[in-house]
Amino acid sequence: MSAVPAPPKATSGTATTALRSRWVALGVVATGLLMTILDGSIVTVAMPAIQHDMGFSPAALSWVVNAYLIPFGSLLLLAGRLGDLIGRKRMFLAGTAVFTAASLLAGLASSPGVLLAARLLQGAGSAMASAVGLGILVTLFTEAAERARAVAVFSFTGAAGASLGQVLGGILTDALDWHWIFFINLPIGLAVLALAVHALPADRGPGLHEGADAAGAVLVTAGLMTGIYAVVKVEQYGWYSAHTLGLGATAAALLIAFAVRQATAATPLVPLRIFRSRRVAGANAVQMLMVAALFSFQILVALYLQKVLGYGAAGTGLAMLPAAVAIGAVSLGVSARLNARFGERDVLLAGLVLLIGMLALLSRLPVRADYVTDLLPLMLSAAGFGLALPALTTLGMSGAGDDDAGLASGLFNTTQQIGMALGVAVLSTLAAGRSERLLADGTSAAAALTAGYRLAFTVGAGLLVAAFAVALLTLRRPVARKLPEADRTPAPTPPASPSTP
Repeated sequence: MSAVPAPPKATSGTATTALRSRWVALGVVATGLLMTILDGSIVTVAMPAIQHDMGFSPAALSWVVNAYLIPFGSLLLLAGRLGDLIGRKRMFLAGTAVFTAASLLAGLASSPGVLLAARLLQGAGSAMASAVGLGILVTLFTEAAERARAVAVFSFTGAAGASLGQVLGGILTDALDWHWIFFINLPIGLAVLALAVHALPADRGPGLHEGADAAGAVLVTAGLMTGIYAVVKVEQYGWYSAHTLGLGATAAALLIAFAVRQATAATPLVPLRIFRSRRVAGANAVQMLMVAALFSFQILVALYLQKVLGYGAAGTGLAMLPAAVAIGAVSLGVSARLNARFGERDVLLAGLVLLIGMLALLSRLPVRADYVTDLLPLMLSAAGFGLALPALTTLGMSGAGDDDAGLASGLFNTTQQIGMALGVAVLSTLAAGRSERLLADGTSAAAALTAGYRLAFTVGAGLLVAAFAVALLTLRRPVARKLPEADRTPAPTPPASPSTP
């Protein structure tokens, strides 16, 4: 009988090609994420120009942001699960296509209604693409060291994208006009689509019949959308208004009904087993608190630069750039090595300590700060985010299996958006209320605004302390169990492979 030939061994060239293709895929996913993150912040510095050209009232102007934020935050969980069922590559391509087409529509908009409709579509497309990004990443990079480096790149893209968006938004608005903050997405989106078709691995999910829970989809989307809408309108209506309390109660009822539905449905849209993982639950809670707190740094420092120190749009973006550089240097340079040496939990805690110190110092910000001596060192302290976010991302995804990677990715992005919405509502309301009271007492505008920002920074530091406590309690190191003496016999060393050096 002739021997069956052994399958050919993977050569080093094949391994190198496979590694290169994985990093190309990561680059495509990260670029798609960067485009959607940029869009969330690039609009903020162009708001005055949009209001002037389109005739928005001050109250209606907030919908240029809210029309994007609400569908983005509401659809992430649903899109992540659907990506697991129909294929994450398909979901990423569809979301990028919707976002790119909506960006063209926004750039061409000649009326407020068209612009807001385009922003809604942008938010939906962003949710579809972003929800599965981490899921694609963790299934591509299975080896611990490679995954840590890939997560660092992905985290840097999200963390630095917002700061870069402020710089780019100011430059485009000043040099051209606000339409170009949307047109800039077209070449990026088309390039991502062209590369993603070949670079991303084909994956075929089990199909919608494995989790096509239409009732659950309606409940979770309606619950999240109602809750996020209630939060983003707090500044207008107040926390204890009938509007806020009524919508909050409605959102809670819808989400409770969704949880009951998922516990009893034969094919749940979101299997509740995902929440049994201590790492998944703890990491998402920490992220919500951390993102809510750091809104006070990203947005309120920018407002302080413009409204108190008199910086322009482009100058504000450039002043914030050292924070993005610091985050990038840490997340891309050392975070993966620190996570491998000390563990993600300890690196996360160290990053949170650095961020707590940064906000605590900002809570003592003088009315007329000097940028180099008072603000630049704090910009560099934002490096703590470069430590915390990659570690937190790894912890948040490590508790999910391959079948739930898209769902875990969607959940992680959802808590990020909810944290951002809460940060906007809570901290901006506190800052505005404090400033208004001082103005009524005759305090100068600069001093009143600074005092309001100080209060928000103080509360933000408190949220980070809470995040530290949650991480300390829920993200415990696994306890190694002692083996019986009989089980301590070392395993035999396998024979060396011919390809082993």
